[in-house]
Amino acid sequence: MPHVSHLKSLQAVEMAIRTGSLKAAADALGITPAAVGQRIRALEDYLGTDLLLRGRSGLQPTPELERAMSDLRQAFSALERVTETLDFQRISEIQVVADPDWAELWLAPRLPAFREEHPNILFCINGAGDVPLRLGAPDVRVDYGDGRGEPLFSDILVPVTGLDNTRRIADWDPVLQMEGMPLLHLDVQRESPDHPGWVEWFKAFGHRESGPDRGVHYKHARIALEAVRQNVGFLVCGLSLVLSDLDAGSIVTPFPLAQHLRAPHPYRLTLRADAARRPQVQRFAAWLKAEADKTSQTLQSRVLSG
Repeated sequence: MPHVSHLKSLQAVEMAIRTGSLKAAADALGITPAAVGQRIRALEDYLGTDLLLRGRSGLQPTPELERAMSDLRQAFSALERVTETLDFQRISEIQVVADPDWAELWLAPRLPAFREEHPNILFCINGAGDVPLRLGAPDVRVDYGDGRGEPLFSDILVPVTGLDNTRRIADWDPVLQMEGMPLLHLDVQRESPDHPGWVEWFKAFGHRESGPDRGVHYKHARIALEAVRQNVGFLVCGLSLVLSDLDAGSIVTPFPLAQHLRAPHPYRLTLRADAARRPQVQRFAAWLKAEADKTSQTLQSRVLSG
C-alpha cells in the first residue's frame, strides 16, 4: 500500500472520528462519503483489524484505534499548522470545497471566464482539478445552509422537465395536471426539511392529490437532471442550477415561475482566515460575489417575467 494512501486513509479515519460520521468527514475533505469509506476500508484491510465503531453519538474508535488516537490527532493538527505556515509556496493554488451540485451546475459553467482572466491561478475543487487535494482546511468553502459564512444568494425551487413531458400534461386534467405523472426526487428532499421538493410544492400549488412522494430518488441534482433531459420525469430543483439548460432548451419549466418555493437557506461563502489575505483568493472571492449578485438579479427577473 503506497505511503500516500496510508496518509489519506489515516486522514479519513481521523476526520471521521472528529466529525462523527462519514458524511461530515466527506464534506470536510471535499470528497464523497463512499470515497471516505473506501479509504478507511483500505487501511482496515491493510492492518487486518476494524478501526471504527458506530455508536449513538456517531463513529467511535475501536480499542485498537483508541491507543493511537492521541498521536493521530496531534499529527494532523501539526500537519494543518504546517500547511498554513507553508501556504506561501502554493499562492497560485486555490483549494475549494463546495456543495457538489452547486460546484458542478453553477460554478463549473462560469469558471472558464474567471480562468481566462487569471490563467495562472490553479484550482482543486472537491478533490479534483489542476492540482492535487492537500491536507488541511480548504481556502474556500461554499455550503448551503444556516451555518457560518457570508451569504452568496438564495435560490428558488421550481419544477422542471423535458420538452416532451409538457405535451403530456397539456392534454391532461386541467386541475390535477400532475396526477399520475412520473416524479423525480433528490435524496436530501426526503431527508431534510431544509430541502423542499414535490411534497411541499404540491401542498402550496395543487395540481396533484395522490403520491407526492412517489417516484425515483437521486443522490445528486446533476444526475437527476440528466434523467429530466431524457424526459424521464419531473423534478423540483434550484432555478440557479438549470439556467443554462433553460436557455439551451434542453429542459423547460412546465408551470409559471410564480409557482415557486424559496430555498430556506442561502449558499454561503467561507474563506480560511490566512488564505483570505492572499490576492488570488481575494480575486476569486470577489468574482464569486459578483457572479452571485448577477444570479440573484437573474432569478428575480425570471420570476417577474414568467
